[in-house]
Amino acid sequence: MCRTLQALNTIKHATHALGGLALLTSVPVHAQSSITLYGTIDISLSHVGHARGKDNLWRLGNSSMGNLTGSSWGLKGSEDLGAGLKAIFQLENGFDPGNGQLAGGGLFGNQAFVGLASERYGTLTLGRQYDPLVDLVQGITAGNDFGSAFATAGDVDNYDNSFRVNNAVKYASPALSGLRVEAMYPFGGVAGRVGAGQSYSAGLAYELGPFSLAGGYFQAANTPAKARWREDWAGTSDGTFNGPVNTAYASARSIGITRVAARYVLGAFTFGAGYSHARYGRDGSSSFRADERFDTGQGFLTYQAYAAWLIGAGYCYTKSGGDSSASYRQLSLGSDYMLSKRTDLYVTAAYQHARGRTGGDAGSEPKAQASIGSYAYAGTSVQTMLNLGVRHRF
Repeated sequence: MCRTLQALNTIKHATHALGGLALLTSVPVHAQSSITLYGTIDISLSHVGHARGKDNLWRLGNSSMGNLTGSSWGLKGSEDLGAGLKAIFQLENGFDPGNGQLAGGGLFGNQAFVGLASERYGTLTLGRQYDPLVDLVQGITAGNDFGSAFATAGDVDNYDNSFRVNNAVKYASPALSGLRVEAMYPFGGVAGRVGAGQSYSAGLAYELGPFSLAGGYFQAANTPAKARWREDWAGTSDGTFNGPVNTAYASARSIGITRVAARYVLGAFTFGAGYSHARYGRDGSSSFRADERFDTGQGFLTYQAYAAWLIGAGYCYTKSGGDSSASYRQLSLGSDYMLSKRTDLYVTAAYQHARGRTGGDAGSEPKAQASIGSYAYAGTSVQTMLNLGVRHRF
């Protein structure tokens, strides 16, 4: 009797084991996927000389006042679809660590897109994204190492990455013998007017050993005016009308930006130069009298003093013409020391001097005011900026 019970128990356990095995083998095999939480907290103590008129300003945190990269956190993920094809997505939020406020006007104001990536055919993404000039040109400029303190006066050519583009379809090619190509087309979203408010952009980058070259064009259109005068910028692309250099041109019909940059690495030294042409086009609903042009030339030198210590200097000259006639000269310095792979301490400084007259309300031509990068008003022809900061990436 006992042996019979033992045999029945053995059969029962075996049946349970086979059932469990059958259950496991019936579960579908999922493709390999991953989701990554990442972010950067970049905060600096900034001193701005002539922040408004002759007054100076001390401030903590604001990413438009000389931080290296700004602060953000996000999620990005991918799913392997087989044959070298992946589904990808990225959601990124920008914020000011000094007060916790969101940047970019939304929860994921920096980036929000989904797409497909192929090792052979390239990447296609849809959503709110950076344009090809940011992807290809910005990476070989001094701003990539030292941030806003090296940016163009008033950020008139989006050197400081102020633009993101909504409703955008973007294609990025794989690297072919050192050459990469990108193209973007955002839909305007204006009923009955397919081209209203839309943008487009294209760029290419080439790398051969220590030499890098990149260039491209970005065009953004404003939405049609709802009244006689267009009051502000409202296209699919963000605007960069933060300071006195180009505030008078927020009613522009369009913005066109051409940028080229080159970089050469020689041992511990890196030499770089760049040129940009930004045109703010007018129409009958614009509040200024003629198309405004900004031509900018830049040069920089960086030195890798130690594996953990990078120092650099740059010079920038911007000349405006068309509706106004002004010039902006800027000298920038930077030092970045890595405490670890994720944490660094930095010091950046800039001096800018403005001359001539710029655009103003109702066709007036006030004296040009200095404005370093994306920072707002100066009130005088000279502005200085000093930043002491810490950045941690996770």
